[in-house]
Amino acid sequence: MDPLFMACSLFRRRKFDECTKICSQILEKNPYDQSAWVLKMRALSEQVYIDEVEIDDDGIAEMLDENAVAQVSRPGTSLRGSSSSQNSLSMAMRPVSQSGRPLSGAVRPGSQSNRPGTMEQAIRTPRSAYTARPLTSSSARFVRLGTASMLSSPDQFINLSRLNFTKYAETPSLAKPLFEYIFYHENDVRNALQMAALATEACQFNDWWWKVQLGKCYYRLGLFREAEKQFISALKQNSPLDVFLYLSKIYVKLDQPLNSINRLKEANQKFPFEVSILQGMARVYEAMGDMGECMKYYREVLQTDSTNVEAIACIATNYFYNDQPEVALKFYRRLLQMGVYNSEIFNNIGLCCFYAQQYDLILSCFERALSLATNDMQIADIWYNLGHVALGVGDSSLAYQCFRLCLVSNNDSVEAYNNLGVLEMAHGRNELAKSFFQASQSLGSNVFEPNFNNAYLAHAVRFRLFYL
Repeated sequence: MDPLFMACSLFRRRKFDECTKICSQILEKNPYDQSAWVLKMRALSEQVYIDEVEIDDDGIAEMLDENAVAQVSRPGTSLRGSSSSQNSLSMAMRPVSQSGRPLSGAVRPGSQSNRPGTMEQAIRTPRSAYTARPLTSSSARFVRLGTASMLSSPDQFINLSRLNFTKYAETPSLAKPLFEYIFYHENDVRNALQMAALATEACQFNDWWWKVQLGKCYYRLGLFREAEKQFISALKQNSPLDVFLYLSKIYVKLDQPLNSINRLKEANQKFPFEVSILQGMARVYEAMGDMGECMKYYREVLQTDSTNVEAIACIATNYFYNDQPEVALKFYRRLLQMGVYNSEIFNNIGLCCFYAQQYDLILSCFERALSLATNDMQIADIWYNLGHVALGVGDSSLAYQCFRLCLVSNNDSVEAYNNLGVLEMAHGRNELAKSFFQASQSLGSNVFEPNFNNAYLAHAVRFRLFYL
């Protein structure tokens, strides 16, 4: 069988590693074979391709951005300080991080971006191809010949510094795969921007696809206004779904949630049954603190796609924090029936059973959650919840042991230190309680309970008050 035909077949079947190996063998014999060169670029790009149209959450660095025009915005028009809305959940009831983001709920693309292996980590990490071999022979096929810039070095597939971008930009069959390779695989946004600009000029600004790529490059570089202009210009020629989602992301970054929602509603009129649009509107409303509208759109998502994990999980979380654990339990069991089998599901089911007074299932759910936990943070959260269950049934010694086990897995747990201090204070060991409260104060600057409890302890010791 012809090797190039075999490589194309493997590419169609999404066996990119085997396709890359065959293309490397072809390029070893003939380094100027454009077909194998393009096919290898596409295979390497597909291996690391990431869908960036999701509305991702901001990290701590992005929260310091000053793209907003007004520092003090009108109520209901900004994502900053929206947690104080009347329709939102109480932050004293739902745990939040130091940046104010809720710790509980559905983990979405871009969330908790400081962890390794997440989308933000992936799109900022360059890749290198080590599959091409040194030049050995040029006696194979002489059709579809390229130029010397296609030659590979032993440790790099394409030497971008040797490419003549102007020449490649004039050939659409080579320009688009080359751009995707530079943008996704090499993560070289500046060279990708240069390639897209030259290709847009070569097609006389009539190709909307290149305008979208220019907008993606500007967005990756943080130039949101320039990206907005490119996406709006692309909409005048064509109206693909991705452009609306990208515009929505830009307006979220610019702290203009109302414009983001308007763009998504405009897209919903053209694509009425698209789940990603409804999810985007629900996320923006949740960031604004309008939980009523948020739940409305998540229910519309379930009407279109009854197996959407994010919608089911968010609705269940909303019911749980609104004192309806029985209803939340039904949604979590639905996730379990769908095959979502992890420690978080069993932890949530155990909490719902506890607050719904179904005590016969609590310990078995937490035992299953502990057996499925994959990291120390999950184990710490489970032991912390078990400590609260023990306090609820009146077993303070078991609660003390659970909170200590929580600190074994996560030594920075502010809530566990605070609760251990309360238990020590209840048993009259004031010095130990004071040390726990001080440790909790030093670790958590966004919680008030350790400061209040420490002041209460000082007041009780000063006036020699005794409490049972």
